[in-house]
Amino acid sequence: MVTLFLLPFSALPVSAQKSKSPDTEKLGKALDYFTSGMYHESLLLFKALDKEYTLNARFHAFMGLCYYYEWDYQQACTYLDEAIPKIESLAPHERSVYYFANAESHFNLEQYAEAIPFYEQHIMVCYPNEKADSFYRIGFCYMFQEEWGNACEGFESALSYYTQHPEVKSARSRIAQLKTMIEGCREKLQESQESSHI
Repeated sequence: MVTLFLLPFSALPVSAQKSKSPDTEKLGKALDYFTSGMYHESLLLFKALDKEYTLNARFHAFMGLCYYYEWDYQQACTYLDEAIPKIESLAPHERSVYYFANAESHFNLEQYAEAIPFYEQHIMVCYPNEKADSFYRIGFCYMFQEEWGNACEGFESALSYYTQHPEVKSARSRIAQLKTMIEGCREKLQESQESSHI
């Protein structure tokens, strides 16, 4: 995990790294704060450096994560939406963190259609025991849009992954909840099919 955050020092030009050692130290401090979970402090330093140098997409993704952890979902989306297309060469699991944070940010802003593709991208690159949470949220995204068939599929996939990975923290309670959610979605789907035939 430490190497994940040491590589981005390349964002500052070599001349800036030599002549502006206080800024290099500021970047190191921002990364230290980030890895320590001090997101507000990290964000303040990243923002100052971004004004001075225009940081690369990876740092913008870090800034998006800082906003996400600070519950500023609008800003998180702004930074992550911009950064994600530019960081496709990064390691899959690192990208999965950005995808999930962006999906969750859109979800919390009730932008369900925008959240779904990021949950789907997360599912493609995350570890198997992390897939259930994204399928769970996809189910809710479709449910809130009253797309009952797709909601049911999302919930069924979530149930399958939670059942396969009972070590996931919320698995037990979600398994019970999902069975009820699936049944409810099937009823709504049947109602909508019956009403469309009338």
